[in-house]
Amino acid sequence: MIYVLYNPLANNGRGKEEAEAAMMKMKGDKVFLDIRKAREIPLFLDSMKEEDVLVISGGDGTLHHFANQLQGYELKHKIYFYPAGSGNDFCNDIEYNKENGPVEINSYLEHLPYAQFKGIRKYFLNNYSMGIDGYVCEKADEHRKRKKQKINYTSIALKGLAYDFKPSRAKITIDNKCYEFEDVWMAPTMKGRFVGGGMMVAPMQERSAKDHSLTLVVVHAKHRSRLLSIFPKIFEGKHVGYTNYVSFFNVKHAKVEFDRPMPVQIDGEVYLNVKEYEVFA
Repeated sequence: MIYVLYNPLANNGRGKEEAEAAMMKMKGDKVFLDIRKAREIPLFLDSMKEEDVLVISGGDGTLHHFANQLQGYELKHKIYFYPAGSGNDFCNDIEYNKENGPVEINSYLEHLPYAQFKGIRKYFLNNYSMGIDGYVCEKADEHRKRKKQKINYTSIALKGLAYDFKPSRAKITIDNKCYEFEDVWMAPTMKGRFVGGGMMVAPMQERSAKDHSLTLVVVHAKHRSRLLSIFPKIFEGKHVGYTNYVSFFNVKHAKVEFDRPMPVQIDGEVYLNVKEYEVFA
């Protein structure tokens, strides 16, 4: 049996239709279930037979929630994922073509990094980002609640860069060494290369690195106009040469502190009023 847990809210409310279309490529009997009703994923997996298969269909946020419920649980079944979200940074990073149907992800669910903030611990597959990326996801959530039109993350980011979002001072601590930055726009820690639905913020990051290391990126610029000129280059990872404005650190443990509360996002899930976080590979 193939069990399909889908997020009906994915892809602007077309999650179920997306899942049904994707599953045409997998042969076998199928059961479709709303993932919101499977509150305890480990218990759900324990109820499956050994030969059964599980497919998760949704966006990066859906995969994030699923992965966090699995921590400390020994997987015995094959797990597949179908990207039905609006950003799909995970599948962009593994260079997967959704036209091929669901992809097996068991190996990607191992050795996940985690972030600690406000007394919360969250594991992530893509990134933990503090700053304008959190602002973009916050505004996208607000837009989603008001209407069901497709969300343009790039236009939200450009609006923030042009006049709405205000940068902050930040202190980065890595191996007991501190780095201080003025006018910080974002400080994501990356497991994958992409953030915000296609921006290749960390082109050098290797998801399958043997030491499980991460890339911490600090984007800092005093003038909005200069950052706006660099912004288009992020989509192809060509911003790496602008070392006066973008700093990269290879880390296994780091602490990021902003001088005022910021919205953050972790695999697309938004948290408000966060001033600092620690990340562990």
